[in-house]
Amino acid sequence: MKQEFYEKTLTTNLIFNGKVIDLVVKDVELPDGNVSKREIVHHPGAVAIIALTKDNKILLVKQFRKPLEKTIIEIPAGKLEKGEDPLECAKRELEEETGYKAMNLKFVTSFYTSPGFADEIIHIYFTDDIEVGEVNFDDDEFLALMEVSLQEAEQLIEQQLIHDAKTVFAIQFLKLKGGLE
Repeated sequence: MKQEFYEKTLTTNLIFNGKVIDLVVKDVELPDGNVSKREIVHHPGAVAIIALTKDNKILLVKQFRKPLEKTIIEIPAGKLEKGEDPLECAKRELEEETGYKAMNLKFVTSFYTSPGFADEIIHIYFTDDIEVGEVNFDDDEFLALMEVSLQEAEQLIEQQLIHDAKTVFAIQFLKLKGGLE
């Protein structure tokens, strides 16, 4: 069955093949028969973890984001390695970035970050069952761990210190979940 509004790929030109992303330009035939170009970023996907401490504090990390030229506060997250299971990646990333091990992770949802030009998908997990583990940042990663209440997280959104979709989603998820002080 043909998808509604399907765009048939006529040609694909690899522009850049990088460590994290690839960039291709495709010539496509539109549903009306005209031809157009699509610039597409291929990304292997990522995970993000909504983690709560035993006293209902949300684990966040503060880090500089070069594309934004500023430091923002986010939930722990990381890129999937080729062929890596998202659940295993979530366990690894939580401990690497926060020093906490998830004893139990529950899948929440997956979503595309920018479907107009990228195929990146983020898989979101939740845990309120964590124990102290060991921080192990990547060589080019500089982070600071924060533990904040739901109210403090909402203030960080208002101050635009939390300024990314996955973290805003996480805060809204926790608000809807209820039961946090």
